[in-house]
Amino acid sequence: MARVLVTEAIAESGLSLLRQAGHEVDVHLEPSPDELLDLVEEAEALIVRSATRVTAEVIEKARRLVVIGRAGIGLDNIDVEAATRRGIIVANAPHSNTLSAAEHTMALLLAQARNVPQAHAALVSGRWERSRWKGVELSGKTLGIIGLGRIGRLVAQRALAFGMKLIAYDPYVSEERARQLSVTLVDLEELMERSDFVTIHVARTPQTEGMIGRDLLARAKPGMRLVNVARGGIVDEEALAEAIREGRLAGAAIDVFADEPCTSSPLFELESVVVTPHLGASTVEAQDKAGIAIAEQVNLALAGEFVPFAVNLGAVEVNETVRPFVALAERLGEFLACLTGEGVEQLEVECQGQLADYDTRALTLAVLKGYFSRTADEPVSYVNAPRIAEERGVVVRDSHTTTTHDWVNLLSVRGGTHMVAGTMHGLKAEPRIVKVDDHLVDIPPERHMLVVRNEDRPGVIGFVGTVLGDAGVNISNMDVGKSPEGEAALMVLATDQPVPSEVIKKLQDSPLVRSVHAVTLG
Repeated sequence: MARVLVTEAIAESGLSLLRQAGHEVDVHLEPSPDELLDLVEEAEALIVRSATRVTAEVIEKARRLVVIGRAGIGLDNIDVEAATRRGIIVANAPHSNTLSAAEHTMALLLAQARNVPQAHAALVSGRWERSRWKGVELSGKTLGIIGLGRIGRLVAQRALAFGMKLIAYDPYVSEERARQLSVTLVDLEELMERSDFVTIHVARTPQTEGMIGRDLLARAKPGMRLVNVARGGIVDEEALAEAIREGRLAGAAIDVFADEPCTSSPLFELESVVVTPHLGASTVEAQDKAGIAIAEQVNLALAGEFVPFAVNLGAVEVNETVRPFVALAERLGEFLACLTGEGVEQLEVECQGQLADYDTRALTLAVLKGYFSRTADEPVSYVNAPRIAEERGVVVRDSHTTTTHDWVNLLSVRGGTHMVAGTMHGLKAEPRIVKVDDHLVDIPPERHMLVVRNEDRPGVIGFVGTVLGDAGVNISNMDVGKSPEGEAALMVLATDQPVPSEVIKKLQDSPLVRSVHAVTLG
């Protein structure tokens, strides 16, 4: 029997599953940060939703903790890295609210088109404003879907039933898969220019934060309506309010905000805007699914069994030879996604050297997790990454060879026309990236990196360094990679901060430079 601390309301069916497994369930709702520190000290499992902040301090205090369960999808409130360092499993319920979020999207789409909440408010206030709240039909209109993941596909299916024409932006979905969904793939700018309605279904990442800003909204089709049931921060709320005030957009329906709880926003002042307080997952069914799913995961973890929805493989048993490569494999997947910049038909994972003697499926899963974490509209775990690959039509191949020429072990990942490889260096097993596009390099993976393909001519390194230096970007590490033919035509740089887009463009515009790829690692 274990003590399970539950700090936010979950379905009674989930609590019953925990009790049936013989565990002591301590429900203490919405504790203060200080109260949480006291409560968690003797807990072996902690179940939260989105409000409880599970910080490194909380994790450090929880000396007996085995598993943290998030009854939902997002993990923004949990320090997963700190939990992994302690060997604590973090699990979520990734499929619990997809249907509810899709249905809420359709609800807001209809509410925005037909002015339902505005007309309701007027009528219950004693005003019969039939002519004022004339709406538009969905049938025949073009719906632009940003992100064709699980929720985006469900929205597409439902929008088709309303007779809408579908276009979508998702660089990681194949044309064939889009055709199966009756969707035409376009770039983001074309989507904004053609759509009568736009709905967003992507995760909030450094790449998507502020994605819908002033520049993109300026390209929107006049009279467009925007719906966001994804994550706050993807849409610049000030820019959206400005576009609606100026009459360029007809309105918006927003469920999520950059800062929550949100009770004040420029959007609230606009009568053509429909807002809800993050209700995308707030259905009886979704909460029931989340409660049951997380209780099942916690029961498995406390029993010492495999946890399907664990999001941190560091807490899962893998061979000691393989274990140091797990984090590197995830970084290589992220690195490759940044290089390709679009979907690939095949991912190849190759283990060379001593690694080939062991079960390396964990490394393939970690590569997939890293790769798809850059593109998916849902949290990616070591379990759902293969499913995401299958849904996107990506063939995954792994191979092993005990022969390696220059390293004891080498892990290589290929996709499209790009490849990246890494190894562990020295007695401290420090990660190194040692190949990029078959050029030999030697550089530790860092959060912010640039890959520059250049002419093999004198002065190129100085030019790149000068451009970055003039922009105030510090180069913390750098290596020049030689091709198999001996050309020094590629350099990999680590920087202390992200390189601004205008600086990247300045590099790209130079005749000395063939291409520049910005790489961001988690």
